[in-house]
Amino acid sequence: MKSILITGASSGIGKALALHYAEQGNEVFAGGRNKQRLVELCLHRPNLHPFVCDLTNSKEIKSATDNLSLLDIVILNAGSCEYIDNPMQFDGELFARVINTNLISVGYCLQHLLPLIKKGGQLVLVSSSAQFLPFPRATAYGSSKAALTYLARTLEIELKPHGIGVSVVHPGFVETPLTAKNDFDMPGIISAEQAAQAIVKGIAAGKAEINFPFAFICFLKFFTLLPRFVWQKVAQRMTV
Repeated sequence: MKSILITGASSGIGKALALHYAEQGNEVFAGGRNKQRLVELCLHRPNLHPFVCDLTNSKEIKSATDNLSLLDIVILNAGSCEYIDNPMQFDGELFARVINTNLISVGYCLQHLLPLIKKGGQLVLVSSSAQFLPFPRATAYGSSKAALTYLARTLEIELKPHGIGVSVVHPGFVETPLTAKNDFDMPGIISAEQAAQAIVKGIAAGKAEINFPFAFICFLKFFTLLPRFVWQKVAQRMTV
């Protein structure tokens, strides 16, 4: 049995991960701000525990971790997505809000949770396939996820001497409350359960990068190999 903490567990990928690991008999701490959702999720599941706090508040995280013991796996999955529709009317507050939720909060989590990860344990950061290429309107979201991937790759080097493995996850489109708001086609979209299975499999294998779905990731990586203007032409059509 392993001890696992998952942020953003009240819905989507995080919820699917929490249920999957709990069903395997692990002790799971399901993190989120919505106490009611977490209590409902953990109800009648004695090995699933709510971890309630606002991840943008360092003091709340510290308070929530006071009763935690050592952890085998920490999955930092919580995040948000908002779009900047008009670059000529750049919304600085929206940009700051997304960066704060998707990136700064991860720094707070690392401050309080890294010391709790056992030697031989694993840290998992859930980034996005959006970090591979620049997408219109995803100015804030893509920037936060690209930074998260860089952070994960740096920590992979720095935490190795401490016996902690690091994985970064690059999902494609996944059926979640966040993507339900999208008003555009989402090629290769998969369910949250499928995403959770891919992540669990990748973590078990100790992969440094967990990318899925395969075909969509290959499509994106193909364009990264071409001259920049090729993708720019493709991306510009997305704005029409």
